Amino acid sequence: MVSEQELDRAAALLREGNLVAIPTETVYGLAANALDPTAVARIYETKGRPSTSPLIVHVAGAEMARTLTRHWPAEAETLAAQFWPGPLTMVLPKAPHVPDIVTAGLDTVGIRMPSHPIALDLIRRAGIPIAAPSANRFTALSPTNAQHVRESFGDNIPVLDGGPCEVGIESTVISLAGPEPILLRPGILTLEQLENALQKKIAIAGKVEGAHPSPGMHHKHYAPRTPVYLVRDGQLPNGKGAYLWFRRSADADLPIPMPADPIRYARILYEALHRADHANLEFIAVEEPPQTPEWSAVNDRLTRAASDAGLQAGG
Repeated sequence: MVSEQELDRAAALLREGNLVAIPTETVYGLAANALDPTAVARIYETKGRPSTSPLIVHVAGAEMARTLTRHWPAEAETLAAQFWPGPLTMVLPKAPHVPDIVTAGLDTVGIRMPSHPIALDLIRRAGIPIAAPSANRFTALSPTNAQHVRESFGDNIPVLDGGPCEVGIESTVISLAGPEPILLRPGILTLEQLENALQKKIAIAGKVEGAHPSPGMHHKHYAPRTPVYLVRDGQLPNGKGAYLWFRRSADADLPIPMPADPIRYARILYEALHRADHANLEFIAVEEPPQTPEWSAVNDRLTRAASDAGLQAGG
């Protein structure tokens, strides 16, 4: 576990404008002081992230979140009460002191309260909101343990090792900046859960030109170095590949069996892709999960990971 001294040192590094890789319940984040434009610029430079992709600001509670926004609507209060701390990001009108570099020049800011105890403790010790996109190179496979971070950045970035991430994929993102809520990125918290909490229908964002209102909207994202194909009914591309399997029959014999439950599947998805990516393969083939609402977050990640490989083989 992370020691008190490590936490104090990481908090000091953040206050001084440096970067620290931190665990959250979703994925590991590359953290900097969200109110320091120079520190935030180091995130973009280190990741190779384009300026059109905004960052999510992590807070220790709703009180800190309110200081970052011009307007905290009733919907935000409802969602924070029900889902924070947890894997939900809310996009809201930004306060003037939030640097434009954090928000890709947009007038909105994404905010969330992580549930990982190390992340929360660090934010409280540092006394500042923390910008923390995934601790990897831009569009690359997201890290769900400390070793994944080290594989991306070596020893250049200090890492707080909080063990494997419990959720395993990035947060659900909802915009509350307009007259009606809009789902910008699916996650483990589903559209149905959000609609039940708000007692209203939520629109789903379409294609966006220019700066994205949320991270994770780039057509290629969450991608290993090895090409990924989505396949149906076991129709594999020709060549030597790994097969991440969605369990449809109990007697199938495939290299990396995957759970039939979307929450458990999401928890180990990136770890399974990391393992396959280290196996010197020509491709990684993934049996396409069901096209149902509870699988929307997993399907979103797989589709973006497969965007450069022709998406699908067979079917």
